[in-house]
Amino acid sequence: MKANPMPDDAVRGIGQRLRKAREDAGMSLADAGAKLKMQMHVVDALEREDWGTLGAPVFIRGQLRSYAKLLDLPADAIVETAAMPSARPAELVPQTYTPRMQRVAEQTKLRLVYVVLTAAIAVPVWLATRSQSTPTDNVPVALDVAPGEELPADAGVAPPAQTAPEPRPLVASMTPMPQRPAAVAAPDISVAFAGESWVKLSGPDGAVLEQALIQSGQQRNFASGQIGKAVLGNAAAVSVRVRGQPVDLTPFVRANVVRFTVSSDGSLQPVQR
Repeated sequence: MKANPMPDDAVRGIGQRLRKAREDAGMSLADAGAKLKMQMHVVDALEREDWGTLGAPVFIRGQLRSYAKLLDLPADAIVETAAMPSARPAELVPQTYTPRMQRVAEQTKLRLVYVVLTAAIAVPVWLATRSQSTPTDNVPVALDVAPGEELPADAGVAPPAQTAPEPRPLVASMTPMPQRPAAVAAPDISVAFAGESWVKLSGPDGAVLEQALIQSGQQRNFASGQIGKAVLGNAAAVSVRVRGQPVDLTPFVRANVVRFTVSSDGSLQPVQR
């Protein structure tokens, strides 16, 4: 299947060299696509050097290298010669935002709750202590008894009664009780990147959510029903978790690219070709 090198290989375009080598090998576009497990329009775009329809450069280089190896062409030279535009990471827009007025309203609501609870506790306590406090009655004392002398039992004068100390009212604190932080649930679908990877993420309706070159160390989190299809380049550097559990990506990898769809219950399914 080895293509005969032409004298003008050095000046011929990459796409033309690929087409000439395929025709010399007696293969059609459909044959090449079947052997590479690529769609026929992708193989045709490589031969026409239509890089704009194929995505990011890192994705195109992988396809060129696979095609060149199939045709017995120098893969590294083909990839290095290809003149492709540099990829620019897409600007990400945060999906959740809490308006300032909403935060102020929530804080005010909490303060009102504390005030009402404090009044409900303090007012009944104050009323109960006030009703129980009575003035001390006057106790008659015999004038003919020296200080320190005990009164006789028949003196007819009752000893002074011991008055109980007046209870002190209880005051509820206005300081709000500290709240424990709520437990953060694991995202439904989490994609982590240990290396540079080109991605294309689409929603259930087919709309593109993100198509960019993701740098190493980044992560994307999605809620259930937010993502419908994913194409992830550089499969060795990609890991996926569903509700915190790691997923074996082997059934979804072809030509170093991870492709899967997300069902309504959040499970991953291979892309049907």
